[in-house]
Amino acid sequence: METKILLENGTNELEVLEFTLDGNAYGINVAKIKEIIPYHTVTPVPNSHPSIEGIFMPRDTMITAIDLKNCLQRGISEPGGLFIITNFNQLDIAFHVDQVRGIHRVSWKNIIKPGATVSSAEESISTGIVKIEDRLVIILDFEKIVTDINPETGLKVSEIEEMGSRGRSSVPILIAEDSVLLNRLIVESLKQAGYVNLIHTCDGQEAYNVIRECKANGTLKEHVQCVITDIEMPIMDGHRLTKLIKDDEETKDIPVIIFSSLVNDEMKRKGEALGANAQLSKPEIANLVRIIDDLVGHKE
Repeated sequence: METKILLENGTNELEVLEFTLDGNAYGINVAKIKEIIPYHTVTPVPNSHPSIEGIFMPRDTMITAIDLKNCLQRGISEPGGLFIITNFNQLDIAFHVDQVRGIHRVSWKNIIKPGATVSSAEESISTGIVKIEDRLVIILDFEKIVTDINPETGLKVSEIEEMGSRGRSSVPILIAEDSVLLNRLIVESLKQAGYVNLIHTCDGQEAYNVIRECKANGTLKEHVQCVITDIEMPIMDGHRLTKLIKDDEETKDIPVIIFSSLVNDEMKRKGEALGANAQLSKPEIANLVRIIDDLVGHKE
């Protein structure tokens, strides 16, 4: 599949691949996709998770195939359909789907967070819902799906304990992360690492509102000396937030760390062009702490 993965820098837009399962419409950020291939026969893995169909080796690379229909509790997929091969959090994984409808360019501001009536925030496997033509397309949280299957692929919070005892730091850090679970885990991990002066927000717009309010009050240095941001977030994404910070004379010197499952070579180039000070993949929570130490200095 050929597509323009890198959109213009900081436009707050993304490309969504729409696909179907049992006639229902779902979406995935095109930036996560390596390719789309016809269904391959897979080799079952003994004692594996029920949602893992098996493994196969296209072009000498072993890939785990996940039955997305099973993950969504809609039964078990039959042979056929397509594999969407993805790369995020440094993993190559194939997701079994029925059909692909096409690619749509949308703005993050038009993506609605699932309401409380859909699912609890921490348990949701949807990052948002967008209306395309006459259809509601549910954008799935593929990182959570994979972490639920194998928790070892998620945030490695145990690495913080291995760093040993650390003193407290009053450096104020602003966090933008839309996943309720990951937001909480990042906050807990940073506090354990000694960073206790934290403001955590649920998207780039909310984080930028904090910055604007601090600028208006003349309290920017007291409240924001470092920003940690995800990339994929409704309303305003992390790349747009980074651009707004780095294009402003008052805030351009604030270190911005992109902490996202989407940190691959292509997305790193985009982050660098926007002025991000550091970029790393989400499992690397200990490396996040080390980068914060380097950028703002850990003070006992």
